[in-house]
Amino acid sequence: MPRGLRKRGRRHKNTEEDDYSHEQTQDGREDGFKLNLNEADISQPSWILPSTSQSDAILTSNPEAPFGFVDTEVKAYFRTVDVQIQDWQSSQVESEEMGGNTDIDPNEERRLFFVAALTEMQGKERELATDPDCSIVLERMANSMDDFVRRVLMDSMAGSYELLIKHRFASHVCQTLFTLAVDTIQREMKGIYPRVPDSQDKGELRTMKQLILDICEELLPAFPSHIMDPFASHVIRSLLVLLSPILANESLVRSKKSAAWKAKQGSMKSVFEKDKGREPVKQLQAPSEFHQMTKQFLEVLKSGLDENEIRAMAASKVASPGLKMLLEVEADLGSSGEPDSLMDRVTVGVVSACSNAPLESSDYLNTLLRDTTSSHLLETIITRAPDDVFRILWNLYLKGKLPRLSVHPVANFVVAKAFGRADEQQLLDACQELADSWQKIIAASRSGVLRAVVDRVANLRVLGDELVKAVFSAFALDTAEEKLSLVPCALYLLPFKVKAVSMSASIVTHYGRKDYQTRKSTVMTAESRVHSREGNKKDKKLLEPQIQGSLLLQSLLHLSEPNYEIVIQSINSLSLEERIQLAHNGSSSRIYDVLLDSSAIPSKTKRSFVLGFIGHYHQLADDRFGSRIVDRCWNFADTYLKEKIARSVIPHQQTLAGSFYGKFFSRNLNLYLLQRRPEEWRNFQTEKKRQADVVYQSSLAKKQEASSSLPQVATSEPVASPQPTKKRKRKGDEIDALFNASLGNKVKKAALGNEVKPASPQASAVKEENSVDRDTTDKGLLDVLGALKNAPKGEKRKKKRKS
Repeated sequence: MPRGLRKRGRRHKNTEEDDYSHEQTQDGREDGFKLNLNEADISQPSWILPSTSQSDAILTSNPEAPFGFVDTEVKAYFRTVDVQIQDWQSSQVESEEMGGNTDIDPNEERRLFFVAALTEMQGKERELATDPDCSIVLERMANSMDDFVRRVLMDSMAGSYELLIKHRFASHVCQTLFTLAVDTIQREMKGIYPRVPDSQDKGELRTMKQLILDICEELLPAFPSHIMDPFASHVIRSLLVLLSPILANESLVRSKKSAAWKAKQGSMKSVFEKDKGREPVKQLQAPSEFHQMTKQFLEVLKSGLDENEIRAMAASKVASPGLKMLLEVEADLGSSGEPDSLMDRVTVGVVSACSNAPLESSDYLNTLLRDTTSSHLLETIITRAPDDVFRILWNLYLKGKLPRLSVHPVANFVVAKAFGRADEQQLLDACQELADSWQKIIAASRSGVLRAVVDRVANLRVLGDELVKAVFSAFALDTAEEKLSLVPCALYLLPFKVKAVSMSASIVTHYGRKDYQTRKSTVMTAESRVHSREGNKKDKKLLEPQIQGSLLLQSLLHLSEPNYEIVIQSINSLSLEERIQLAHNGSSSRIYDVLLDSSAIPSKTKRSFVLGFIGHYHQLADDRFGSRIVDRCWNFADTYLKEKIARSVIPHQQTLAGSFYGKFFSRNLNLYLLQRRPEEWRNFQTEKKRQADVVYQSSLAKKQEASSSLPQVATSEPVASPQPTKKRKRKGDEIDALFNASLGNKVKKAALGNEVKPASPQASAVKEENSVDRDTTDKGLLDVLGALKNAPKGEKRKKKRKS
């Protein structure tokens, strides 16, 4: 709108001057800021000093754009940059799915494009980071920058990080830069530095390590306020992950809302081909200066906040994840057991009470047990506390209260963490205390408590008999016949039966069924409704095993002998149809995986399990999850057992060839070679099994020893068998020598094409009898002629050749 039409009525004389001064304040911030300072000097008393920080004054005047707005043309240019990068990333994802194209090198074109974008960005980094549209472009470009350009970008924003991390959009840019700085620092620790172009008009560029230390020094004075700021808190958490590598697996860096929003922005990978296969460093290391910086952060937080303020952070959704990370860092530094530490303040003096008089329970920690936000912090305290501190916490807040806490919707997670580090005596006391409450715990869907006890017993190798009694009590299994129903009861988290004495409203499952017997009697009706498309979601859930029940059974299979046999006996008592049905489910099929992989279960038990599916492997393979179980059984079996499996599948090979999932298993069996040359098939499977065992043993040694030489040994072992390659080549040479000159290339292709699709078993048996007393050349001749005879096209071509 023109300036003259903005306001009706009589214009004042000073209107134009006021408008001019307002425009000067918006367009030229330095002049406007100096004008405000001069006015403050005149109007305010002499003892009031104006702010010496220009950025603070600008932030107060315009918090949305503290460094100014981005020009419209510049914003439009960076929108085109964003579109171009997204196109490259989408095409890169498609090329990876298609197998990649090494003939075209797009790096030069993209490099020139990035140089132009970086040139346009120079001097506008802060404005772009605070812009709602350009901030995501800056994040996308940061993933494609090399170490040198990334250091230049972070150095250009030095001195402004205190404002940037508190901004709504710039905070995510800082978080992305701190996340990407991890790989750069790892390379700098190995002495890998990028080439820095020589320039006389610019100073020396700081390394990434020095940049991070300087940024920490800038954020250090106001660190307590940053960790409680809604925008700066997640940046501080990313900075803590960078300083302390033990937090690399921490999942609280980004909020769920922020992670969901970033996932909608598409791929953020590098657009350059040289960075496509780069993998992140698995074992992170931090310089010694970073450990000193984390100590300074802890000291500033303890000196800036008193005990009550630190305890108030535990209930804050913003500050609690950061406080949780600081407790992890403090435990890693070995200062958690010192008086007046963060853990001592949060636990209301439990650490100090270890050397002093006994302590009474605090209402504050009892509140943390039942709070949704603070319970995560208490889990960290339970996990990372010293042994004497954990003993006091167990006696004060858990012992004697386990039946009530185990069924609580929030406190049961803390109880499960406590069971994860309990000793033998504490486990024995807990089992005795919860002897009459296990069925209520399962009915309330708190199976994680029982699973934590099972895992701890499996690690300590003690109290196996007491645990078995607890498991049978949880599902109301009394007689020997009822105990065989452990697997279905645990999968559906239902007791086998509910006694009349314990019949109450608390023992009700998710689906309204009170025991497994009721569910078993109504499952057929539900199945008929589901298959007739009349069943509702409740009926469909009734037919699906629960994930928590599957995890509980998997933990039971890790117990020592003979405690794991309660699961094996229950599986063997099921009918074959029920076992196949379990293999076709994504949750229950994991039980078979653990059964075949567990080192506690002997090979004899695994062998009998594999033999139980003989004759029905074609049913298992014709399913998404069952095909994975078939591959597991095949990898475990020896050569003799593999031959039995393969011969049982021969009558169903046409069905497997037409199955979407079974065709891969059929190709792996190589049934054509088994029918033609059984001895060669056995030698091939034996050699393949031997090499697979070598690779498996080398991978186990690599995980256990974690040495630098083992990966070279593991990679030097051949993964694919060289024997079938040689035989395939020798067979091809025979065909070339015998038929290439007479029959031609087209007949040869037809023979090879029909070799993949074998003939009927009757024809195979006839050919095998005819080729018993012949040498290798005669066998190859008969095979090719037999394949040509069965192929109509090949036969017609042969007749044409003869004519």
